[in-house]
Amino acid sequence: MSTRKRSTLAIDHGTVRTGFAVADPLRIVTTPLEAWIRRPNGPPLLDHVARLLEERDVGTFVVGLPRNMDDSEGPRAAEVRRFGAELAARFPSVVVTFVDERLSTKAAEDLMRDAGIPARAQKRHKDSFAALVLLREWVAREAT
Repeated sequence: MSTRKRSTLAIDHGTVRTGFAVADPLRIVTTPLEAWIRRPNGPPLLDHVARLLEERDVGTFVVGLPRNMDDSEGPRAAEVRRFGAELAARFPSVVVTFVDERLSTKAAEDLMRDAGIPARAQKRHKDSFAALVLLREWVAREAT
C-alpha cells in the first residue's frame, strides 16, 4: 500500500450547481475550482468528478452534508448520502467522508466579500467557495 500523499477534493453538492475545492497533498494550500452546472446536454456530474480526480490525483472526497440546525438530517441529506455512495462505488480507491455544511454558504459569502470578489460575480463562485469552507474545516479537524 502506497504512503504517497494525494490531494483532497471537497464537493458542495447542489441540485443545479456543484462546487469544488482542492487541497494539495500536504493540505497546506486550498483552492476553489470552477463549479459544475447541470445542463441538459452537458457531462454528468460523476464524469466531471472523474476528470478532476485524474487531473488532481485525488485520494479523499470531502462531501458537504446538509444538516438541520437541530442536527437532524432531511431529504437533502439523504440525497447527498446517495451521491456519496455513488462516489464510493465509482471510485473505490478514494475515501469518501462527509462534513457538516451548516452555515457554509454564509461563511463562503463572507470569504468572497473579504477577498474582494464583486457582488455580481459572487453567485458564480458561491458553491466553490462553500466547498472551500468545507475543505478548510475538514483540514483543520484532521490536523488536530
